[in-house]
Amino acid sequence: MRNVNQRQRGHPSTADIVAGFADAGCPEVQTFQSNGTILFDSDEPAEVVASATEAIAARSGHERDILWISLADLVAVVDEHGETPDPRRHEITLHRAGTVDAETPDAISLMTRAGCSIVDAGPGWAVVRNDVDGQGNATPVLERLTGDRATSRGLLTLRRLVARFGSPSA
Repeated sequence: MRNVNQRQRGHPSTADIVAGFADAGCPEVQTFQSNGTILFDSDEPAEVVASATEAIAARSGHERDILWISLADLVAVVDEHGETPDPRRHEITLHRAGTVDAETPDAISLMTRAGCSIVDAGPGWAVVRNDVDGQGNATPVLERLTGDRATSRGLLTLRRLVARFGSPSA
């Protein structure tokens, strides 16, 4: 989920998120940390996300975008980039556009101003390296490049998620 800090006033609660996914047909969800990262299993993830988005807003009064990536795709991205020597500078960002072209003049200009670079991208995701440890430039950069909402998680967070939940075939 985008822009969520569970347990904070003005954000959907964990109970609202879990119940919203149950309303959407996925009663067995796992929340990961308090940043709105949710794991669920469905043959129709886009439909579940659309239904859960509405259900969570109805339950909590707080509308949030939910963007998703399959666990298999996330594992592949983390496997590819997880051992970088500077993981605190990397974020994985989800968005609704296709694969972002980081070589366009607009993208290069925007990344230069923001102090980051897209180091890899695929359909609906990008790996962004920030110039400074702990900076979070990926979401605003991808939102400007795609013209739509995006959400990012730090590479260290996603390494922990993959280590905990493993590959989908495990």
